[in-house]
Order: sequence, then structure tokens, then C-alpha cells
Amino acid sequence: MLKRVLPYAHELMQQAIKPGETVIDATCGNGNDTVFLSEVTGPTGKVYAFDIQEQAINNTKQKLMDAKVTNVQLIHDGHQHVEQYIATEEQGKVAAAIFNLGYLPGSDKQVITIPENTITAIDKLTKVLKPSGIIVCVVYYGHDGGQTEKNALLEHLHHYDQKYFQVLQYGFINQKNNPPFILAIQKTNRLNA
Repeated sequence: MLKRVLPYAHELMQQAIKPGETVIDATCGNGNDTVFLSEVTGPTGKVYAFDIQEQAINNTKQKLMDAKVTNVQLIHDGHQHVEQYIATEEQGKVAAAIFNLGYLPGSDKQVITIPENTITAIDKLTKVLKPSGIIVCVVYYGHDGGQTEKNALLEHLHHYDQKYFQVLQYGFINQKNNPPFILAIQKTNRLNA
């Protein structure tokens, strides 16, 4: 059976993550993926959760308190600065990262992810991923600026060397209103790119 986009994004993440590993929520938003990642990594795992909006950090903090989650470090900063927060001993050991691109649901639709920052973050994350680690981007593009980010990402990832990365695009092409789709980047088991 064909899976909807969000369940498939989570399935990809679950397959890449083992309990106790380090993962990244690059756009914590309302905290749903952050809680999911916390559960998958377990109490000995580590989740770094980024967002540029204070509202998103507060929403996620509340969701984490409600779920009694303690293995998350919330970071009020853009995901393009990810390397400043990953501990040296975790370099090359990050199991997975997830992005939900677009805007924070229920907030100002003018505050959006932008291609330069997203591409910078993805490129930096590929360097800290473990072999077989994965980055999953759920691309929402039906808003002002969304099409630009979508096109920039597709163009950029098209050039990733297949010896070092597998890049998948997954989405439904017959749904109305610009349905979201997944871009998944998996590091191969070869030497670091």
C-alpha cells in the first residue's frame, strides 16, 4: 500500500535510528516530530531541536513537558548553524535529521524556511551523519516562496554524488493544492563524502 507522506517520513526515520543515537529536528515547529524522535531514540538518545521562532520553541517545550520528555535540547536558532551545537564526539554519528519546510502552522505565513539556509543546513548535516544515516525533508511549497525553495532544493540535491548519497523524491502527483512531498538523502556506507 502507498503510504501518505508524513507516515512515510517517520518510517524512513525509524529505519535509520537505533535507541541511544543522536538525531536532529531541524524545524521543531509545534513539537510533533521532536516528540516522535525522542521516543525513537529512547531515554539514552539525544534530540537537537531547532527553530528560529520563539513561538515554535515554546510550543515544542510545552509538548515535551506534557509528554515528560527529557532527552531534547531545544535551540532557538536557524538550522543553518547546526554545526555549532553538535558535540565533537557526535560528529559522524548523527543517525537522522528531519525538516518540515514552509511555515509554522497556525502562525505568520510570511516567516518561512528559505532555500539558502535549508541547503546550508543539509550540506552541513551530511558531514555529521553516520554511514547509512538519513535526512528527510517534508517539502511544503503551496505558499509564497515555497516554489522557490522546492526548485532550489531539487536542483541542489540533483548534483549530490551517487557514490556517497542516495536521494529519493516521494510524493503523490495527482493530488490537488500542491501536496507536500519527501526528499530523503541517505549517506552510503562508503567513506565520508
